[in-house]
Amino acid sequence: MSIWRVKPVSAFEADMKKSELKRVLGKWSLTAIGIGAIIGGGIFVLTGTGAYYHAGPALAVSFIIAGVACVFAALCYSEFASILPVEGSAYAYAYGTIGELFAWIIGWGLILEYAMGSMTVAVSWSGYFNKLLKMFGLHLPEWLTSDPASYTGEGFSMNLPAFCIVILVISILIRGTQGAAKANNLIVMLKVSAVLFVIIAGAFFINTANWHPFIPDATTIVDAAGKSHEAYGVKGIISGAAAIFFAYVGFDAVSTQAGEAINPKKDVPFAIITSLLVCTFLYILVSLVLTGMMNYSDFNPMGKYPEAIKAPVAYAFDIAGQSWAGYIVTIAATVGLISVLMVMIMGQSRIFLGMSKDGLIPPVFSKIHGVTGAPKTNLLILGGVIAVVAAFTPINKLADMTSFGTLFAFTMVCIAVWILRKKQPELIRPFKVPFLPVIAVCGIVINTYLMINLSIDAQMLSLGWLVIGVFIYFLYGKRKAKLNNPE
Repeated sequence: MSIWRVKPVSAFEADMKKSELKRVLGKWSLTAIGIGAIIGGGIFVLTGTGAYYHAGPALAVSFIIAGVACVFAALCYSEFASILPVEGSAYAYAYGTIGELFAWIIGWGLILEYAMGSMTVAVSWSGYFNKLLKMFGLHLPEWLTSDPASYTGEGFSMNLPAFCIVILVISILIRGTQGAAKANNLIVMLKVSAVLFVIIAGAFFINTANWHPFIPDATTIVDAAGKSHEAYGVKGIISGAAAIFFAYVGFDAVSTQAGEAINPKKDVPFAIITSLLVCTFLYILVSLVLTGMMNYSDFNPMGKYPEAIKAPVAYAFDIAGQSWAGYIVTIAATVGLISVLMVMIMGQSRIFLGMSKDGLIPPVFSKIHGVTGAPKTNLLILGGVIAVVAAFTPINKLADMTSFGTLFAFTMVCIAVWILRKKQPELIRPFKVPFLPVIAVCGIVINTYLMINLSIDAQMLSLGWLVIGVFIYFLYGKRKAKLNNPE
């Protein structure tokens, strides 16, 4: 009954042999899942909030810092994925190395990461969808497109498009992973093409005056909720890296699909590293183009372009007088964000699946549909919760809490892979992190530092979530864990 009991590697191998999930994902499908999750909210949405609320034109530096932090974590993830190619991601890695309570805390943090990430993307999609409707002369009433905190009128309000897109994605996912992966592959091709278009076409409309000063002087700004915080300067760059870290959650999503990979020990590490490197490069270029086309101060939600904060790339082309390009970007973003939401919800359902298999959460989350091979009930429950919260919550709160969950998980993985290397050096590792002590320490320090630089609200809400998780573990998970009944 020890809270530090470890799930043996042999138990993971037994789980893999009797898994009901279908192994249908190859190397490039896994890479597409990573790119599908990484390219989306970060490029099409968080570029606006990151530039205005944090770093200004130096947002590109924020993306570099976040990308470097991710490289350290990605290498550690890759070693783990080559040893334990199972669903569950960082949760499973911790359960096999450090102990049950530690694994539970990481799993609970991943639930926060994926849930908040899914909700953020749903709200982001709503912003682009509304812009798309307006391009064709259609207008939804404000009370049906705004959460209560953002609604300027009186009475009831909800973000109906955000609610509906979650329901649509769930209806796709419950039909099976193979079909969802094919849909994701097509959407990823569209998204990458759109991002390249933004970089190439946008370069012709850059006004270099918008880059001066590249690092604005530190100042205090007020957000849409009326709260003030420090922005710009070096601290703004660091807080920007922390806030946009959510954009990089995609490579974690690759590891959650290991249970459905055809050759997970080789293909998962490849997909993790490839998707991260490709997307970091694209993020840097897009952020430079965007802040060159449109002054960072114009992303103010209380200014003359209030909707630019939700659909920054499309509005940048509009302001440049290239509305035709805005149509292309808006259509691509509207379709592209669907794959981000799809991968996020898939990832969270697999975290639940892994925890449920181990008995730490109710068995309903590990039931696999006999025909589709998907955890149908799991997905339906998640979809209902995500849809409701996305319809009534502001986007900036969701994004910051997602970043906390991501940074926390990455830090724990860097610690866990180091411990496993010390405790079980004899394990076969198809992929080994080079210079592990250096890489692990760099990952731990940078991710922890970025976590500290998130907003106080995000830190408090996230820590509150973790405290609730510890209570649930002692009330339910510790007693129900399968390790209590090894047979």
